Amino acid sequence: MNSNEQLIFKFYTAFAKADTKTMCECYHANIQFQDPAFGILKDNDVCKMWNMLIDKSKGNIKIEFSDVKADDYSGTAKWIATYNFSKTNRKVVNVIYAQFQFKDNLIIRHTDNFDLWKWSKQALGFKGLLLGWTGFMQKQIQKQVIFSLNNYKQKAL
Repeated sequence: MNSNEQLIFKFYTAFAKADTKTMCECYHANIQFQDPAFGILKDNDVCKMWNMLIDKSKGNIKIEFSDVKADDYSGTAKWIATYNFSKTNRKVVNVIYAQFQFKDNLIIRHTDNFDLWKWSKQALGFKGLLLGWTGFMQKQIQKQVIFSLNNYKQKAL
């Protein structure tokens, strides 16, 4: 296993233990994160997002990861998050495909890809089933998660 594969393992092992401090130590100071729910986050907002997600799960999140591959410049992994969505208490099993880019032996770009419609069907129920595939609903989901992140950051001050 090369050093970047070890870094990805370290990141997800920490995630599975709800250890956001160690997760964030895997990131470059100029980290850029992107996923279908949060859009693009940069720098300290990335770690704040992981802190918020761990806090909101109240320890009831299961993280599994596999298919870790990396070379000197980029890497990939598959991970599955199982949890109850905090707003509806509905069970979500989210299958996510991650891509990484590395700089200075740290992760500088982290992109998570998953089916937002599938997520919304699980998290929101009937409303997500009917509307989760629409651009409108996906923008509403993104607005809500960014609003939640901004509230979380304000409370942390």
